[in-house]
Amino acid sequence: MAKTGVLPFVRGIDFSQNDFKTKKFPDSVKEMQGLRWLRLDKTCMQEIPVELGTLQKLEHISLRRNQLEKVFGELTSLPCLRTINLRHNKLKSSGIPPQIFELDDLTTLDLSWNNLRELPQGLDKARSLLVLNLSNNCIEVIPGNVLMNLTDLLYLDVSNNKLETLPPQTRRLVHMQTLILNDNPLALFQFRQLPSLVGLQTLHMRNTQRCLTNFPNNLEALSNLTDIDLSQNLLTKIPDGLFTVPTLKRLNLSENQMKEVPSSIDIWQKLEVLNLCRNELAALPASLCKLNSLRRLLVNGNKLDFEGIPSGIGKLAYLQVFSAANNQLEMIPEGLCRCGSLKKLILSGNRLITVPDAIHLLTDLEMLDLKDNPDLVMPPKPTEATVSGRDVRFYNIDFSLQNQLRLAGAIMPPQPPPAPSKDPIARKMRLRRRHVDQAEADTAQAKILKGMKDIAKDKDNKNFNDTKQTEPLKPKRWDEALEKPPLDYSEFFDEDVGQIPGLVVWEIENFLPNQIDEAAHGKFYEGDCYIVLQTVLDQNNSLDWKIYFWIGSQATLDKRACAAIHAVNLRNYLGAQCRTVREEQADESEEFLALFDSEIAYIEGGRTASGFYTVDEII
Repeated sequence: MAKTGVLPFVRGIDFSQNDFKTKKFPDSVKEMQGLRWLRLDKTCMQEIPVELGTLQKLEHISLRRNQLEKVFGELTSLPCLRTINLRHNKLKSSGIPPQIFELDDLTTLDLSWNNLRELPQGLDKARSLLVLNLSNNCIEVIPGNVLMNLTDLLYLDVSNNKLETLPPQTRRLVHMQTLILNDNPLALFQFRQLPSLVGLQTLHMRNTQRCLTNFPNNLEALSNLTDIDLSQNLLTKIPDGLFTVPTLKRLNLSENQMKEVPSSIDIWQKLEVLNLCRNELAALPASLCKLNSLRRLLVNGNKLDFEGIPSGIGKLAYLQVFSAANNQLEMIPEGLCRCGSLKKLILSGNRLITVPDAIHLLTDLEMLDLKDNPDLVMPPKPTEATVSGRDVRFYNIDFSLQNQLRLAGAIMPPQPPPAPSKDPIARKMRLRRRHVDQAEADTAQAKILKGMKDIAKDKDNKNFNDTKQTEPLKPKRWDEALEKPPLDYSEFFDEDVGQIPGLVVWEIENFLPNQIDEAAHGKFYEGDCYIVLQTVLDQNNSLDWKIYFWIGSQATLDKRACAAIHAVNLRNYLGAQCRTVREEQADESEEFLALFDSEIAYIEGGRTASGFYTVDEII
């Protein structure tokens, strides 16, 4: 790598998937004094290059999936380091120098998937830490003095270790928002400190041997708690303590030993996701139908039959996913087909004989899984009204000959007056009463149906025609006729962006997108804005993209505008047909939340400066 005048102004370098075990690390990197981030993932490194010690402005470094057994003093000499990612290495506690935890600006540290048997010495001095990931190690004990000093922690993941208890000082973590304890042998741990964690939003305790005797009975103080995972435990019923938390949005109780669900679940009026899979449930309570915010209901692997699903389930207007695979269903209630927002209906591995005719009305349905129901016979589609396009809106209108003759003005024998139609289109279609002969009556039904379709078609074209007719007649501005030069989006995004399946996240800083490390995914500063790109392979092994831009509640106007603009720029750069989706803090879509391995975390303040108020240092 040659030395050039531009090197001091390079902001970041990605050396991932190079082989620095056989090749020498480039000496010229030390000339890049403006480096803010450096990625050295999968580079076969066994030690950190000494050249890194000269990068005094480096803020973020990623050394994932290498062969590091020790971290020497190169990192400790970088005073501006804020994020260190050492995931998937061979580090032992003795191989991490204590001085690394004395860095004043260190806020994010990922030591997961290493060989730690105890916490590194000096970790208690990392008083600025906000995010700490120690998962997938062999840690047996967390000393009390460590948590006593790390009182600013917002995110702590110690899952998949050998912890049997947590120290009493855990109650000092009053700012903690996310605590992940999955896959630890905590059978004797009572967790009496839990009610003290008043800032907690996410609590995951999967496979921690929870039962009714080692879970607190009162969590009323946890007024911010929205996400609880108690799956793969020993619960015979829902713990009483959960009914003191009305703020729950996501609850996972799968793979327990529960035989019933109490009717008091209607206290969770904000609940959006309920997972009760692989229990021993024979019925769901009628009060389930009062959960007006419910979007996903998962009850796979239970003992549910037709009577076990409440008939009023059609009241769940926002239900998008209903999954009841591997139960004992021979039929499903017709009310389930009245859930107008339903997108996925999974009923595989049951005893279904048929499904309601109204199944054809679910025009938004994206997935209907009915496999492994050998005796299933699907009902025929409606004949008078198709289930595609706008015609489905007429399906509930009475198309009987008697009713249509009445609407056409024929003199009919006196009958009890029908209930007034609530369909606005039906009201519009009431024809002026006139006398018709028998021949006209025979064709009245077909004529009325055609007229209804024509009205729907005219309605669809109305906005376009009105816009075209009311377009103001005014001369064009002189500059509108000029050809706009194409933008070079490669200045903002790397050439290989969107070419590898996975997730990429950028933060907006000084008007521009700046890619952040994987360890910081899902951890959003309230004063910042982010762009999130999901790259997937479709059924034809072709790349497909989904683009989101996330707006923090405290973000400045320039960041908000740039997030939207660069999200569109990214779409144009990829040449994608996908649309960009705006996501706002605390109002994210379920699809967006599912992008991240764990619950997203909000961090107070802003990590980046506003472009309007930044003064660059002149070198």
